[in-house]
Amino acid sequence: MPKRVSPQTLDALLEAVARLPGGGSVDGIAQAMAGALPRRTLQRHLALLVVEGRARGSRYRLPGITGHLNAVLAPVTAEAQVEKYFPVSAAGDAIKLAVRAPLHARKPAGYNCAFLDGYRPNETFYLPQAIRERLLDAGRAPGGEQPAGTYVRKVFDRLLIDLSWNSSRLEGNTYSLLETERLLSLGESAEGKDAREAQMILNHKAAIELLVDQAREVGFNRYTLLNLHALLADNLIDARACGRLREIPVGIDGTVYHPLEVPQLIEECFQQVLDTADAIRDPFEQAFFVMVQLPYLQPFEDVNKRVSRLSANLPFIRHNLCPLSFVDVPQRAYVDGISGVYELNRIELLRDVFVWAYERSCARYAAVRRSLGEPDPFRLRYRALVAEAVAAVVAGGMNKTAALALIRQRATDVIDADDRARFIEVVETELSSLHEGNIARYRLRP
Repeated sequence: MPKRVSPQTLDALLEAVARLPGGGSVDGIAQAMAGALPRRTLQRHLALLVVEGRARGSRYRLPGITGHLNAVLAPVTAEAQVEKYFPVSAAGDAIKLAVRAPLHARKPAGYNCAFLDGYRPNETFYLPQAIRERLLDAGRAPGGEQPAGTYVRKVFDRLLIDLSWNSSRLEGNTYSLLETERLLSLGESAEGKDAREAQMILNHKAAIELLVDQAREVGFNRYTLLNLHALLADNLIDARACGRLREIPVGIDGTVYHPLEVPQLIEECFQQVLDTADAIRDPFEQAFFVMVQLPYLQPFEDVNKRVSRLSANLPFIRHNLCPLSFVDVPQRAYVDGISGVYELNRIELLRDVFVWAYERSCARYAAVRRSLGEPDPFRLRYRALVAEAVAAVVAGGMNKTAALALIRQRATDVIDADDRARFIEVVETELSSLHEGNIARYRLRP
């Protein structure tokens, strides 16, 4: 086992070898590193790489992203973290190395209209058929055809926390999963955290609720995307920019990519992205297309990636497939994948992230469903009406007599005659079971 290598040394070594596509000898790599390491030290560190040939004919090239490579990363300070990644394709590996080169060594890139124009719905595919079929097998809901949103409602409480936390985490939010759960369930902000972090998570909650509550109406249209943005950006950017396409230039830290600046072109391309996405029949291709093209266009002043991650769930909700919550996705892998789209118009690394993330989500929610058992179809059918009745009783500060009168009136007004008695029973049971740990499901706050 080679000695541990500092991240700075490893980065310099990888960059040097990356400049030698066919692999390099010890002398060639030493020259590429401008003599930064003594020869013996360099030879020891080259044990990290793939070696071909023997003795003086040995040539070293880059390996894939493996646990072995990550295992030799050593923090040089107490704060430094060992980087987390997962196995990626050869093409994804090449993109990762390209977008990690120093900024001054990367070629500036502007918005390439041909990247969008060249996509033909149901003819062009970012996801090969074999991958789409594999994801369908993993994400298909048991029990056959069901109404839109059935699957997501069965795991809604868990998804609300998972997706809010993971999507926020990918933006650098420092809330833990437990802190996120307390914020969403009890309204308790974590001590010592920036208020913007709590706002970001609460905004995710509101946006996810929009997608689930309006599962049959939402889609790839202006109403859905603009309102998703307004909810996700609420109180985080200028209120006048929430839910509106941008009219100012924006930059993206850490990249050499320069998005479109002309408002008319942004408007036209945004509509083209929506029209193209709406025409795609395969739900997985549709989801991934949006994850690629929305951040690339940067149609809003900020919060573009968050909009893309939540809107990627639209086809899964509408087709009653397992949702995508980005559980366990390493932040650096996601950033590298997006950077590959920005700077190179290459989707392979982001595709690796998408496929890995979706299969992780499928495994998680399959386990959640097994732990919950099959839900009561009656409660599922009247879920929204039950929640409204409970919230109305609490908001009105009603005693038992007034509460029962309201519940009976609601049952008479909106519930089928055969279901009224059961509806009244369910609402009364829910009211008697209220406590601080479950009030969020009725949109109540402490």
